[in-house]
Amino acid sequence: MKKILITGASGFIGSFLVEEALSNNYQVWAGIRSTSDRKYLCDKRIAFIDLNFSDKEKLKDQIRKQIVQYGQWDYIIHNAGVTKCLYLSDFEKINYLFTRNFVEALQEIGAVPEKFLLMSSLSACYPETDYGRSKLKAEQFLKTQTGFPFIILRPTGVYGPRDKDYYLLLKTIKNGWDVVAGFKAQKLTFIYVKDLAKAAFLALQNPVVRKTYSVADGGVYSGKEYTQMAREILGKKRVIRIRIPLFILKIVSIMAEAFSKLSRKPSTLNRDKYKIMKQRDWTCDVVSLEQDLGFRASYKLAQGIRESVNWYRVNGWL
Repeated sequence: MKKILITGASGFIGSFLVEEALSNNYQVWAGIRSTSDRKYLCDKRIAFIDLNFSDKEKLKDQIRKQIVQYGQWDYIIHNAGVTKCLYLSDFEKINYLFTRNFVEALQEIGAVPEKFLLMSSLSACYPETDYGRSKLKAEQFLKTQTGFPFIILRPTGVYGPRDKDYYLLLKTIKNGWDVVAGFKAQKLTFIYVKDLAKAAFLALQNPVVRKTYSVADGGVYSGKEYTQMAREILGKKRVIRIRIPLFILKIVSIMAEAFSKLSRKPSTLNRDKYKIMKQRDWTCDVVSLEQDLGFRASYKLAQGIRESVNWYRVNGWL
């Protein structure tokens, strides 16, 4: 039985990666902090490890002990990272530096896996944001490591059960509002979380290495199309559409970020998120993903929204 480590396993994407690993009969280690919620990691087959990515020497000791006791991981999915934080400098520290510490630790003690999958982001294509730059910097570091067997996935907007970001959008529509940023239409792309997990394991099981793939369902949608699908699925006949000029959104983002620092809680809306919302074109090419890995999305957007809404309703979110 192949051993796999999935970091960031307690998060939205991470929990689905764990489920996919178990369904593929891997021996699974979930890399999470000791304080992380294990609500979606209840399967008794899961082993847990709390890795100290901030200190490379301590990290090396942890990996050595793991190898002595259980053997080396055959595969690693490095999914740990942050999409929002109190201070913008934390993006580079957590998304880039922690990745660098991990990869260097594996190499320095001779524990390089058969394949190391970095869960990056389509935002790496648009490094105007601190988040995007941190992801791109981690990617660029991997590419400098001669012979290191990596695969990089750049998912676009990931949605599905347990997600809180698109949930807020669905909740807003359910409450009768369609809030739009800016006056120029956006080109949006999406990937259902179960399809992303499927793509990750196709990448692990395929012999290809040292390549980068964008991950999306192959469709391109407007914000209006998304809202229309959501309205039909939610059974909402009418919504009030409000367009917020980008300059107002920027002001609100700055204020939200300032308040988050006072409250010591990261805000979904901040200066970095504003730059992401300002971006008009989120299209990406998935041809190489389909050709190299044989990936085909099982969920188109309407089907994915429907399954997500059903989950939110059953779990009392909507």
